[in-house]
Amino acid sequence: MNQDDHMPEPNQDGRVADATTLNWVDRFAPRWSRPYLRLSRADRPAGTWLLLIPCWWGLGLAVAADPAGGNLGDIWIAIGCAIGAFLMRGAGCTWNDISDREFDAQVARTKSRPLPSGQVTVKQAAVWLALQMLIAFAVLLTFNPFTIALGIAALIPVAVYPFAKRFTWWPQVFLGIAFNWGALLAWAAHEGALGWPPVLLYLSGIAWTLFYDTIYAHQDKDDDALIGVKSTARLFAEKTPRYLLVFMILAVVLMMMAAISALASGTPVTLLLGIMAAWAFGLHMFWQMRHLDIDDAEKCLHLFRSNRDAGLIAAAILAIGALL
Repeated sequence: MNQDDHMPEPNQDGRVADATTLNWVDRFAPRWSRPYLRLSRADRPAGTWLLLIPCWWGLGLAVAADPAGGNLGDIWIAIGCAIGAFLMRGAGCTWNDISDREFDAQVARTKSRPLPSGQVTVKQAAVWLALQMLIAFAVLLTFNPFTIALGIAALIPVAVYPFAKRFTWWPQVFLGIAFNWGALLAWAAHEGALGWPPVLLYLSGIAWTLFYDTIYAHQDKDDDALIGVKSTARLFAEKTPRYLLVFMILAVVLMMMAAISALASGTPVTLLLGIMAAWAFGLHMFWQMRHLDIDDAEKCLHLFRSNRDAGLIAAAILAIGALL
């Protein structure tokens, strides 16, 4: 068990219940900034990684598939995506918490968040939301026009997601649509257009989100049932492992199809690496399933966070293919 698995209770300093014990916000950030950084989940970085990783998948596959290879501009795409992921994840979480503040006040894990606990007001949160989005938009403007349009379009699923749990048992689909947009965006930033490979990679990411966020949602299933919030965790209940297996297979197959469609005309080594990325990604998810206990909230959180490693394994192998 690592340090990320220890969930301290909220204390008088305003620490959020599911923040990591050694997170940089509660240790090093100026005190006046902490409520805003907590609102952006900067003290809980797993979500930023899960938003960034599909960007790096898309960029790695695009460069590996390009006969001309990469260029210096791709370094900025990788860095720009990292900055954008931090900002847009923060903006999305801020919007989510504004929309869900009444629900969050009724759930044990979320009632210590800045809005329901009174650390910030709705007006302050709205200003913080606007500031994050403006800086993210400035980063987006450094990319080509098609990518800029694609980035603006991403605001639609981001805006809809917080309300999905009110009208569907499948809010994780809406999260997947929003969280994996980077696979499309980073490919387009390199290529200037889309094609089947990034679309297949995007669909793989959605299946992956269904996998990891169903595990995550099992932490709150009892509170969600009391307040009427829907989720795949509640929908699948004890059948969750069967569905996770389906999502795992879909994620692996779709990523493999993306690699084959992008790299089939390239070198055999690059194609093999693309296929290996998908299989290594799947093996990590299989390991998660072997250790899953849907009634152990701490275990669910640990496995959810481990998806950073699952995604980075695939990203690293695709990056090797891009460098060859």
